[in-house]
Amino acid sequence: MDSFATPPAAAIAGFALALPARVIFGRGSAATAAEEIARFGARVLIVRSASVGRADTLAEDLRARGCTVTQAVARGEPGLSALEALLAAHRADPPAAVVGIGGGSAIDLAKAVAALLPATRPPLAHLEVVGEGRPLEAAPLPFVALPTTSGTGAEVTRNAVITVEAHARKVSLRDARMIADLVIVDPALTDSCPAGVTLASGLDAITQLIEPYLSPRANPFTDALCQGAIAPALGALHRLMEAEDPAARDRLAYASMASGIALANAGLGAVHGLAGV
Repeated sequence: MDSFATPPAAAIAGFALALPARVIFGRGSAATAAEEIARFGARVLIVRSASVGRADTLAEDLRARGCTVTQAVARGEPGLSALEALLAAHRADPPAAVVGIGGGSAIDLAKAVAALLPATRPPLAHLEVVGEGRPLEAAPLPFVALPTTSGTGAEVTRNAVITVEAHARKVSLRDARMIADLVIVDPALTDSCPAGVTLASGLDAITQLIEPYLSPRANPFTDALCQGAIAPALGALHRLMEAEDPAARDRLAYASMASGIALANAGLGAVHGLAGV
């Protein structure tokens, strides 16, 4: 009988987790966004993707609750020049909270603005690779993320990817405190996303589930996230290439969020390294 005994379990190595303060997931959950955001204060900066009409609805809902709202449009991948322009526009009178609504580029730009508005040094003092890579001097402003694509997982990561035009490089602004204070993942915001965007962003999410799972920095928490999301994400992406399907959108939105949490805590691998080149 001893030959059938369960072998002793291996010791679990210690690990730490960086997670958003609060996550709300579910179809229709964006309806609560204005109420949740207004709790951070009466002045709100929304950084949005140009095509995301839901940002206008959110701004109207916030104004109905007595908030002053300013919107900024993220055009393409966030560059240092766009970041510096937003910082200059809002540093003298900063908002109570910064909201990123849109794809990963809009969310990263919003995240960087929230992180650097309280800073006294220029962005290059804190950017990696081409800058000094200094830690943030002060805690970021409250940051809220509402993704409208399923791919980057930027809503739950602790870095923002910024293009430094003078160096033709994409680099990270990174700090553990850059994790969002509130994340609202409403898969309905991704409904009818164009097929090309759905495919490209969905493959990004799936890659970001596989790489952390294979990472030497993986832990039982990230392994569980990745194991539970890879197969459903592949099935959902295949389904969405055939027809629009709300249930598949839900599964892909969850996979994207899970991939962001996994990569923020276990890292990525060679695929992303090669993609950067």
